[in-house]
Amino acid sequence: MIIGIDLGGSTTDAVLWGTNPHVVTVEANDPIAAAAGALGKLTEEIGVGLGSIEAVAATGGGSRRLGERILGIPVHKVPEIVAIGIGGATLAERERALVVSLGTGTALVSVERGDVQHVGGTGVGGGTLLGLARHLVQISRLDTLERLAAAGDLAHVDLTVGDIAGGPVGRLPAHATASNFGKLGADARPEDKARGLVNMIAEVIVSLSVLAARACSQQDIVLTGKLLRVRPFMERVRATTGLFDVQFLVPPYAEYATAIGAARHLATSAGEAR
Repeated sequence: MIIGIDLGGSTTDAVLWGTNPHVVTVEANDPIAAAAGALGKLTEEIGVGLGSIEAVAATGGGSRRLGERILGIPVHKVPEIVAIGIGGATLAERERALVVSLGTGTALVSVERGDVQHVGGTGVGGGTLLGLARHLVQISRLDTLERLAAAGDLAHVDLTVGDIAGGPVGRLPAHATASNFGKLGADARPEDKARGLVNMIAEVIVSLSVLAARACSQQDIVLTGKLLRVRPFMERVRATTGLFDVQFLVPPYAEYATAIGAARHLATSAGEAR
């Protein structure tokens, strides 16, 4: 039994990957406490003792602070880029894909039949969304921002292609965004600003992902990470992706893809070693 643990900037995910995956998420500032808490919570929920766990596959920024063992269990470090790529490709059941990890920032990873390459990324991600939300609408929780954005109207915030050109331009429909926040006025409500912010983050990530996919000749883009939980974000992603000639995939358990990828990588490596 191998447990995958992804120690992120604000949350830690632990997963038992198999026919019936089981995942837990905990919040803690200290990586060691977070890993121990996630491990204890997971074993309690699935009803097994710590002695049943063969190894922990640890990834994410906080994994660097873990030692060789935690709660007596061997710890194997898995590079985060490898975990992202393997996790996304495994969940989407693809041998070739561009995996996009939507975390505090955004990482772009190309997978080609087991070969994992870091394509690049952007500092625009969940951290950007929350940071600007605190500044624009004085909100610091994703669930609160989600509710506010759901009631917003982009017509009060963004300039569209139709606003500028009077109709569609080339492949771009009239409702496509020409300028994020280009129409923002004094009468914009907090709901409109929240919607515009979510829209901007979604469009930046989609556009960058498409350009990266074309650069590395990928047709499938697999989205993973916690931002997938934000409904207005996903609504805008789905609306925007129709403009491009690639396929966007959001597989089950995509929010936990990095932890799953770490476990999968270690299990495969252990199998090959035997």
